[in-house]
Amino acid sequence: MNKQEYILPDHKAEGRRSNPAGRSVFELKSEQKNLGNGKTYFIRTYGCQANVRDGETLSGMLEEMGFQPAEGYEDADLTIFNTCAVRHAAEEHVLGEIGSLRPFKEAHPDKIFALCGCMAQEEGIVKDLIRKYPQVDLVFGTHNIARFPDLLEEAMNGKRTIEVTSNEGSVIENLPVHRSHPWKGFVNIMYGCNKFCTYCIVPYTRGRERSRLESYIIEETRQLKERGGKEVTLLGQNVNAYGKDLGMEDGFTHLLRKVSETGIDRIRFYSSHPRDYSVTTIDAMRDCPNIMPALHLPVQSGCDEILKRMNRGYTAEHFRKLFDDMKARIPDLTFTTDLIVGFPGETDEQFQETLDLVDYCHFDSAFTFVYSPREGTPAAAMEDNVPLSVKKERLQILNERIGKYARENNEAAVGKTLKVLCDGPSKKNENVLCGYSEENRLVNFTGNGIQAGEICDVKITEARSFSLYGEAL
Repeated sequence: MNKQEYILPDHKAEGRRSNPAGRSVFELKSEQKNLGNGKTYFIRTYGCQANVRDGETLSGMLEEMGFQPAEGYEDADLTIFNTCAVRHAAEEHVLGEIGSLRPFKEAHPDKIFALCGCMAQEEGIVKDLIRKYPQVDLVFGTHNIARFPDLLEEAMNGKRTIEVTSNEGSVIENLPVHRSHPWKGFVNIMYGCNKFCTYCIVPYTRGRERSRLESYIIEETRQLKERGGKEVTLLGQNVNAYGKDLGMEDGFTHLLRKVSETGIDRIRFYSSHPRDYSVTTIDAMRDCPNIMPALHLPVQSGCDEILKRMNRGYTAEHFRKLFDDMKARIPDLTFTTDLIVGFPGETDEQFQETLDLVDYCHFDSAFTFVYSPREGTPAAAMEDNVPLSVKKERLQILNERIGKYARENNEAAVGKTLKVLCDGPSKKNENVLCGYSEENRLVNFTGNGIQAGEICDVKITEARSFSLYGEAL
């Protein structure tokens, strides 16, 4: 099947209207508002915060259409797999899960199965879905979310619908949302990435950088606060690039300060890039008490040669200077990162340079990964010459080093009182509450009469590598 048969041109979607700034604004068609009456949906989301936010948007659309949530696919009239393509293993897991549903679909032909997210933007995946997975009724890409009600209507009318546009198109404002937790929420500030790191599939699945208009971001944050929200997380593949496509100078710092003025209790953001990080942003974090003292800044490697082959655009020394500047301005800043081991050509000496950087920064935690090639990225053409056994050994060494510093940093919190936003009972023990401190440390604690969404003072009594334990005061 050739590309044109399933990667369709951009549509001028009905149900959108233009605003004065030239962006599109989502508006559900009147005849779609009862489309889901008496029907249920289930969304299984994989991957990053951007996918979680996409899932909340789909939930918002579905509930505006009259659908109600179900506990699982067995009880749902519509099941959506909201997928991630960052790791090959994640794709294999999704395809295995979808494959196992074929007998269920044959027994329940009226149930609809859909796949969206980053996997849908991959040409090879879509071809496989068309040929090998007839149980999938609807496939749509990351750039087609605003058209979801139209596409779903086609699928409900019995048409197998595949729509994945390669052109990311315009930014759609005013998308509905059903938040997973009413006391905190993700707010997209931009989409896509222009960095093209050699190992990363994101620019190909999420497109180039497109910033939302500041007024919509501020309004969405205000609405979250007015509905009882205590915490907002500003999302983008590279938030530090916010506003560049709009001709703004230092746009992200300006936006941070404006969001701070809404008065919402807590502001976080994710994800940052060392190449674009500005000292003015550090100053905003220091000056605005509702911008939380926690930063996730992916470094990926401590070796300059590896960073160059990754096309990261900075050196290990540049990253150390950023770290020093941040700690000088905000001494209690929690600092986390991402690290990849076993990138093509990585030697023992180059891996040691990554350990040296960890020893320098004493990260509070890190997401660590074994390198795996992603088809279509420049790194996939490099010789993947580090044996898997070596990659796993390096990962274990790295995790032990990260764990050592994480525990030391957590132990420094014992005896202190931290402000914790309660998320409700712990998944492991319903008699224990859990939540995150301002420094984004996971805290398990005991207390009476505390509700989810409440910010409370917790005295820390015990530290572990990646969590704290305490008692609410």
